[in-house]
Amino acid sequence: MKVPCIRGLLLGLLALAFAGQSSAWSLGAAKDAVAIAPPALDAPAGKAGDETAVLAGGCFWGVQGVFQHVKGVKRAVSGYAGGSASTADYERVSNGDTGHAESVEVTFDPAQVSYGTLLQIFFSVAHNPTELNRQGPDVGTQYRSAIFPANSEQQRIAQAYIAQLDAARSFNKPIATRLETFNGFYPAESYHQDFLTEHPSHPYIVINDLPKIAQLKQLFPERYREAPVLVKAEQ
Repeated sequence: MKVPCIRGLLLGLLALAFAGQSSAWSLGAAKDAVAIAPPALDAPAGKAGDETAVLAGGCFWGVQGVFQHVKGVKRAVSGYAGGSASTADYERVSNGDTGHAESVEVTFDPAQVSYGTLLQIFFSVAHNPTELNRQGPDVGTQYRSAIFPANSEQQRIAQAYIAQLDAARSFNKPIATRLETFNGFYPAESYHQDFLTEHPSHPYIVINDLPKIAQLKQLFPERYREAPVLVKAEQ
């Protein structure tokens, strides 16, 4: 099995071998979640029909894992966005020259959870939005923070929310998240799907991603669900 996020894996192994999990933070592993205000501008409540959000926040294992535990999310798929179909595979994306970012396509019921709430969780828990072309130990444009709005409403909500958070100085640095044109989402290889759930003892997951699940439960208890919605359960 090929393994993504290799820099994070190596750092994770070093952290476990030499310093224990608590010292991993100094090696660029998972950050503490930041409690932030909800978006002042959001989609109207009670909309009918499923919608999708495509979000990039570093290695897709953890981002997928977070949203799989959010009530109202019906599906969260790891994949690639930002480049072409011909280069949407891990070997090519890992070179950092395809335009793709490791991304997650979140299918959600807007009557249960709004697009703005998903962005709140994305910025607060799922990743660090102030890092440019990297996320924790993983470096490269394929690990950038990006939002791929599906329509003009999502574009307006995301733009307004970033401006709101920056104006409030919610983070210690400006938000680096890019709003990019959505030109397609391409699911990642099967072995990447549900990786957090299937490999909870993997060093990278232990250090970088399991803390995100705990932080989701702590900061958004009303949004958290214990049993994740899994891609492979549908197959």
